[in-house]
Amino acid sequence: MRALVTGSRGFVGTHLVAHLNACADDVIEVDRVIGSPPIEDASAIGELIAEIKPDVVYHLAGQSDVAASWGDPMGTFQVNADGTLHVVRACIDAGVDRLLSVTSSDIYGMVDPDDLPITEHAPLRPVNPYAASKAAAEMVCIQGFLGHGLGVIRARAFNHLGPGQSERFLAPALAARIARNERSGNTAVPVGNLSARRDFTDVRDVVRAYRLLAIEGEPGEAYNVCSGRDVAVSEIAEILLDLATIPMTLEQDDRLFRPVDLPVQRGDNGKLRAATGWGPEIALVDTLAVTLEDARSRQTGQTGDSDG
Repeated sequence: MRALVTGSRGFVGTHLVAHLNACADDVIEVDRVIGSPPIEDASAIGELIAEIKPDVVYHLAGQSDVAASWGDPMGTFQVNADGTLHVVRACIDAGVDRLLSVTSSDIYGMVDPDDLPITEHAPLRPVNPYAASKAAAEMVCIQGFLGHGLGVIRARAFNHLGPGQSERFLAPALAARIARNERSGNTAVPVGNLSARRDFTDVRDVVRAYRLLAIEGEPGEAYNVCSGRDVAVSEIAEILLDLATIPMTLEQDDRLFRPVDLPVQRGDNGKLRAATGWGPEIALVDTLAVTLEDARSRQTGQTGDSDG
């Protein structure tokens, strides 16, 4: 199967490319062909897809930093919404059979605990610019399906983690602080909101779901990609502390709190399971162990780069 991947150099993209290669797919990485950031260049994207004529396009490219979206909502929309429009239009023009477009569980916004777990039928209530841009990207995909018959499938990814993730995100940020403390001897680990609960899945399980959806998902449909279990940030932190080589303690830092933070999020992956037979295979403690090892290797292998 010939697969074209946008965002192939990002955290999830690198894992997806590795998985597709392991499945013997013929993989073309947009980022390596036309440079970065390619997603804002509609002409380049259109020409590449028309030339490659892939069986499936995996659209992962985007601005994924929620905190940064508050400071640059316009730029976030241009990358996430306009960028998705460019990919959708290019796929329509080139006659691509399947497009797997990755959005986010953030589009669900604030959900009452009585309405958990979140199904794909939940209303979209984005509370930050990032989530709003992803909701707009979904509308572009729906129009591509209804208006042009494009075989687009929307993957609503909940929180995922693993080796290679940027320190802008929770688990790798905590792991990096712990790794730095192991080298310096400091014992305090700054943390933000410990009470928030999230649905975490290992990125390697996530990319398995993406390929299965590209093959077996129903065009026009949306699928939650999640574990179906919510975990408190405090539990993530405690597991990482248990894996540390020296004793450490958590220290709350109000500067690490977000302007708006969802208290709890847990998804329902029943639709994904029914369509593909997928299920998460990697235990959270194992994911956090490799995340911490990755943070340690960055501390010893370089001096400033924190983004995977």
